[in-house]
Amino acid sequence: MKENLYNYILGIADNSLILGQRMGELCGHGPSLETDIACTNISLDLLGQVRSYFQYAAKIAGDDRTEDDIAMLRKERDYKNVLLVEQPNLNFAHTIGRQFLFDVYHLAFLAELQKSTDLTLSAIANKCIKEVSYHERFSSDWVKRLGDGTSESKEKIQEAINDLWTYTDELFHQTKADKAMVLESVGVDVTKLKNDYYKRVKDLLEEATLQIPDSKWFQKGGKEGIHTEHLGYLLTDLQYMQRTYPNMEW
Repeated sequence: MKENLYNYILGIADNSLILGQRMGELCGHGPSLETDIACTNISLDLLGQVRSYFQYAAKIAGDDRTEDDIAMLRKERDYKNVLLVEQPNLNFAHTIGRQFLFDVYHLAFLAELQKSTDLTLSAIANKCIKEVSYHERFSSDWVKRLGDGTSESKEKIQEAINDLWTYTDELFHQTKADKAMVLESVGVDVTKLKNDYYKRVKDLLEEATLQIPDSKWFQKGGKEGIHTEHLGYLLTDLQYMQRTYPNMEW
């Protein structure tokens, strides 16, 4: 159970770590000062959540690894994040589309993780859900603003949703560790979140006067460590300081 729990935590935390890094890339590059600060705060929220998860993972590992080692010194294939969160910031609409498609899932996931029999995971979820509730409102509002805005904003957010849709199904795939933790009543059975997720997403897209993608072809692999080319470049930035100046701390 120890190994499965460790890997299960990585599967949760890596999503927030990689998405937090992506949002952090926008610092100073937002379309307006208010939005820039909001995106940076979302990044800080996610990285704060990651610390709680990785501190717990380091405790479970029971060796000399620290939260910094787990976050910064793994190789690309050792990261368990879904492909969705590693997609690059092509434009503001693409960033918002990615955030929205993950936020809807993340909020539903944390609501269930609060029920975990693992008291540490339950406490982390209870703390994080307040932040993620704001993330979901922020990204949802922006999807509606862009979709029901100008012809150009509508076109860009529609393109973003179309491009990112192929990565959404992986959110509901289960790894070996996921299945083991569900049996122990520690983890969340993400397969049960799928129908409500797509209903919530489709309802909001319709409210934003956007078309729901009809593609039935989906990509997967991130949860098993098989990533797109984008993750390697992201990790080069993320890990630079830690690898250049060993033993630094957050």
